[in-house]
Formats: sequence, structure tokens, C-alpha cells
Amino acid sequence: MRRIKLGRSAVGITELSFGAAAIGNLFTEVDPAQAAAAVDAAWDEGVRSFDTAPHYGLGLSERRLGEALRDRPRDAYTVSTKVGRLLEPLPPGTAPAHGLSEGFAVAHTHRRRWDFSADGIRRSIEDSLGRLGLDRVDLVYLHDPDDHEEAAFREGYPALERLRAEGVVGAIGAGMNQTAMLTRFLRDTDVDTVLCAGRHTLLDRSALAALLPEAAARGRAVVVGGVFNSGLLADPRPGATYDYAPAPAHLLERALRIEEVTRRHGVPLRAAALRYPLGHPAVAGVLVGARSPEEVRDAAALLRTPVPDALWEELRAEGLSAAVAEETG
Repeated sequence: MRRIKLGRSAVGITELSFGAAAIGNLFTEVDPAQAAAAVDAAWDEGVRSFDTAPHYGLGLSERRLGEALRDRPRDAYTVSTKVGRLLEPLPPGTAPAHGLSEGFAVAHTHRRRWDFSADGIRRSIEDSLGRLGLDRVDLVYLHDPDDHEEAAFREGYPALERLRAEGVVGAIGAGMNQTAMLTRFLRDTDVDTVLCAGRHTLLDRSALAALLPEAAARGRAVVVGGVFNSGLLADPRPGATYDYAPAPAHLLERALRIEEVTRRHGVPLRAAALRYPLGHPAVAGVLVGARSPEEVRDAAALLRTPVPDALWEELRAEGLSAAVAEETG
């Protein structure tokens, strides 16, 4: 699988990255053996980029990913994790609650505390290294600093820049579900990459307005997540979700019309949705979450599916994706 360098850094990622939120028990529990098998399947498919975060399952994702990669050659893969949420143990004697913890089906043994301070950034990375069982992390993102913009730019980013200069991390960036602040990171800092979730898809092309042009102009890389907009572009039907909420009627209707076009060209909608972001020169790869070997193999097969230029041209002609043809070349 093709590997692309992130900006001016020496860190590279494969076109398809394994998103490890699901193996941190996102929404439902995942058996440990199944989680390990999912990572093994990703490796077998040529995936060498793995993304996690302390937030995912209160550290469960990092622990499972580290264990699954333990016997792999360290220089053969890239691990990214995130900073901004510290995990603090509950006071002694506190009985852990059960049920979903901010979307993850894990015992509530810790609490998440937002912290974008320099000390918080260093502590977060040290904790992540311990959970992963690694001596270094290749790529670190500031995680969802939407409501902490001042702290992220004043303290969090400079701390990451120092850690990169020290060689503790190889590349740095920010990961968010919006484009405005990510564009500011590209414009005002020396990040190597940004992770943009859900804003460069067949249904939401807002990243084309400023984020992607800024990245291209500065020689920075963009990793795109959320290519299915949390479900609507995977299976457009009544009740489908868009950005983790019930899809509005007009977006469901648009997704169904896009699906009609992809069917006429013999291409699954999911394959087109996965391939679309990679058409922009600033996009280095797409990140897809998986909780089983079957989901991993499915994503890899979709990425290998040829998508003819005529499909993008018809979408543009139908007014369903005005920028697709230009951006996919």
C-alpha cells in the first residue's frame, strides 16, 4: 500500500489508516481477541498507520493497539495518538460506574480532564507511551481543542513543537471535526499535518473552501476521517445517521441520488466515498475505524475498487458534487 510523507517530516502514513477507536469499545464491547485480529488483518492488508487516543475507551484503545503491534518491527509502522484529555483515576474506594463513558462501553475507572497546558501535553504523551508500550510516538495531534482555542495555541502547540525538536515525537498536528481552526493551525503554526473528520466527503465539502487550499499552498498534509459521515454514506436509508445524529431528509435524499449514480457505474457508494478525499493533492490518506477483521478487509477492498472518471463527471453534471471532478482529476 502506498505510503505518503506528512509535510516536511520524516513520518509517513499509508493511504488507509486503521482507526482504533472501535477497539476501545466504541458504543459496544469488543472481545480482546477480535480487537487483536482486527489489527492483524490491517497489517495483512498492507496498512501500516494506526491511530488512537487516550479518550478512546479510557486508554483501552491504546493498550490493545500497543499489545497487537508488540511483535511487529517498530520502524515498519506509524502510530498516532492525541493530547488534550488527561485520564485521572477516580478516588480510592469509588465504585466504578458502568455503561457508556462518553460513547465507550468501559468501566468508569477514570475521569477525563481537558488540559492543553505544556505540562499536560508532556504528561499525556508519557502516559500514552506507557499504555502503548512504546518508547516513541510518531505523530501526535491536539485532540478536539474547539472550546480551548487560546490554550491550544498559546501552550499546547508550542509544547508539541518543542517535543518534536527534541525528537520525542516525529510529527505534530491537530485533529478536529471543523475546518476553521484547522485552517488557522495550518496558517499560523508549523504543524506537519491536520486530521479533518467529516468535512471533506461526498456530502460535506467545506474543507475545499480554505483548509485544503491552505494545506496545498504550504506543503502540509491532511488526513481525512469520517468519510462516511458516521453512516449516511455507508448505507443511506431512513434512520441512518449523519455526524452521529439522525440524518436530515434533504441529506438522505442527496445521498440516495449519489448512490444511484455510483450504481450506474458499478461502484459501491462506500467505495466512492472512501476514494473521493484522496483525489485532492493535499490529502495524504483516509482513516477508517474498524472493530473486526471483516470490517478491515472490507475497507481495504473498497479502496482497491476502481472508480471511473465518468462517475465523478456524472455527479458534477447532476449537481450532486460540483467540485468532485476538479478535485479528483
